Parts: sequence; structure tokens; C-alpha cells
Amino acid sequence: MPYVSQVAVGQLPMLDIFGGDYDTPDGTGIRDYIHVMDLADGHVRALDNLAQICRHQTMTLNLGTGRGYSVLELVRAFEAASGCRISRRIVGKREGDVAACYADPSLAKKAIGWEAKLGIDEMCRDVWKFQSRITLKRKSNRPGLVARRVDTDNVNVPCSIINCKE
Repeated sequence: MPYVSQVAVGQLPMLDIFGGDYDTPDGTGIRDYIHVMDLADGHVRALDNLAQICRHQTMTLNLGTGRGYSVLELVRAFEAASGCRISRRIVGKREGDVAACYADPSLAKKAIGWEAKLGIDEMCRDVWKFQSRITLKRKSNRPGLVARRVDTDNVNVPCSIINCKE
């Protein structure tokens, strides 16, 4: 996700997608992307329940959505959330990469009552909001650049404002 948002704001020229011929619906790898707020909530829940769930034992809990998204699904969701076209290319697979890998969070739900609440659309919206804010802040703090006031609470900050030529 960070690479996708960095391409959107011009910090990277292009997104490299590792592998386009996996045995998946669109040929790209499937992963379990999780919203950072869901991940943080899962950790807090685990700490809150530590005494009850770990009496003289250890427990491993998977925090994830339980649903995989392909890399291209993620890119399309980000393009919809940001209004930016993400330049991308398919490159060779990396050694050790698998076609699909995502969590089974059922034990986390049972043991600590946690489950992911936010989906890929919310994740992309919030990453775009974060990335566009920090990019605008960096550009406005650089000498010689004309700072433009932009309402960054508006999720649909135009890419042309963020990715302006210096």
C-alpha cells in the first residue's frame, strides 16, 4: 500500500507488481490487506485480554480480514478512492512468493472478540488522505514552491495538486 500511494503523489515513478501469471483470477498475488486502525484495535484487545487468554500458556492470534485481495484489486480500489491513475508494470515473481496468502482471524474473534471492521475501500481512502496531507505539507515547507491551500479533509484531493511539477 505505501508504494501505491507514493506512485499516486509522484514520489515513485511506477508500481512494480511482482508476478502476473499466478493461478489467481487476475494473475496477481492475493494478500490480506488490513486497515491500520483495525490492526491497532486488535493489539489493544489482545493486551486488554492478556490475563484471561494466556494463563500459563502462549497463544498466537491472526489479525486480518480473512479475505484476500489481489494486487490489481488493491490498485483499482486506490485509484477509485484517490482519483489518481497508478502507473504500473508487471515484473518477474520474487523467489518464495506464493499465489495467495491471507489470515484466518477466527481464533482472534473467539478469544478476544476482535474482528476487522474496515474494508479495502476505507483503507484506500484513509491512506490517500494521509499520503496527500503529508505530501502537501512537505511541498509547502520547501523554499521556492508556491503553497496552495487545499482542503485536505476532502478525500478527493486532486492528484494534479499533489503531484505538481516543481
